[in-house]
Amino acid sequence: MFATTPKFIQALFPSLVWRKETKNKEIWLTFDDGPDPEITPWILSVLKEEEIKATFFLVGQQIEEFPELVGAIINDGHLIANHSYSHRNGWLTSKEKYLKDIETCQELMPNNKLFRPPYGKITKAQISLLKDKYKIILWDVLSWDFQQNTSPKRVQENILKNTKSGSIIVMHNNQKSYKNMQPILEETIQILKKKGFRFSVTW
Repeated sequence: MFATTPKFIQALFPSLVWRKETKNKEIWLTFDDGPDPEITPWILSVLKEEEIKATFFLVGQQIEEFPELVGAIINDGHLIANHSYSHRNGWLTSKEKYLKDIETCQELMPNNKLFRPPYGKITKAQISLLKDKYKIILWDVLSWDFQQNTSPKRVQENILKNTKSGSIIVMHNNQKSYKNMQPILEETIQILKKKGFRFSVTW
């Protein structure tokens, strides 16, 4: 269970953004799968308390169901980005259906330039179709907050042991991840700040 993406995998897909090159101690905190009526307001309250910004990769179906939460994310100064309309697995979806699903979500955020493949699963043919229109954002630090047989402490360790300058951290804006994220999100952010990291939403 890798908490950090192996370098050989990153090298296989050089057109994807796995981490950011930066001379500063900047990191990118990201939340996938929302918005969610219970989890999103809680995440926003923690981020506001800690005075940091994050990028929210949102699912189109959820955007349509909870548009007021999208407004709250934007009003708090965070970035929203495309996580597809119906959270399809790229490995199990034709490139035509995959593209249509992404474009349907894109209509809900027309100024967006970022896309993250659900589950991190995308084919080379799909990348070829998308890379000229979007920056395709993956990650180098996976918290595993969605893993039901893990613990909040382990999720925190996954983040703190693997984050370095330029890291892109993935957490999840959904019910499944809440039990692992709720006890540790605020403290994890505080520790990262004490280590000198600044949180960026500039891609």
